[in-house]
Amino acid sequence: MMAWLLGLSFWMFLPAQDTTVNDSTLLTLCEGLRVADVVDAMDMVGLRHVGLVDTRIQPLWRDLEDFRHHFCGLALTVRYVPTNKIVPNPIPEAEFDAWSSHWYNTLSPEPFIELIRPGTVIVIDASGNGDTGSIGSYNTLVWYARGARGIVTTGSVRDTDEIIKQRIPLYLDPLQRGRGIRPGRNEIESVNRPVEIGGALVRPGDVVVADGDGVVVVPREHAVRVFQLARRVLQADKQGRRQLYQQLGLPLDKTVQE
Repeated sequence: MMAWLLGLSFWMFLPAQDTTVNDSTLLTLCEGLRVADVVDAMDMVGLRHVGLVDTRIQPLWRDLEDFRHHFCGLALTVRYVPTNKIVPNPIPEAEFDAWSSHWYNTLSPEPFIELIRPGTVIVIDASGNGDTGSIGSYNTLVWYARGARGIVTTGSVRDTDEIIKQRIPLYLDPLQRGRGIRPGRNEIESVNRPVEIGGALVRPGDVVVADGDGVVVVPREHAVRVFQLARRVLQADKQGRRQLYQQLGLPLDKTVQE
């Protein structure tokens, strides 16, 4: 894997970021905020319509008790593109495993795994891949085990029953289901370069917030102010709804508790 990182260095880089605020501070500031709070705060700082991912990108599953499908984290960006290489068809059974292994290792690998840290959100631009399951139950577990908080993709996903059962937060177009493996279908194009997800620009290190309302991407250089304002929006909402809960005799759930 390290050889791959060295060999592909011409297209994989970490662009300049706001180094005045470290990752752990940003992760603390965004914790528990809702997409709606963040969007309101983005309006306040003049970032109206910025970072709003198309509402077709929705959670694969929802947990309405503990909201485990919610997350915020720092973007690690990946782009897969459709292949234009000739693929032998059919491939003799005795040769298929070697052929697919070679494709996985040389044309469509996952070198970004080495870059996953606690708090990472893996953002995959795989538009145009068609019926290709670049994401499945096995690799999502690998990413989750390394500290990924969630996944956002424009591409197709397979093994969706298992991903739901494994409770790995994943946001996608619900119509995107990809049954086929990557070999013969797509190639990796870049890691940690700016990508476009549902009409929104995502750069490495930008902050991604996701919940049942969808996904919003906060430019890193504005994140501190945005999250400070969003926290005020959330606290005011909780206070107002808590009073209504009490007026209506409703038990105070976690959405209105301090």
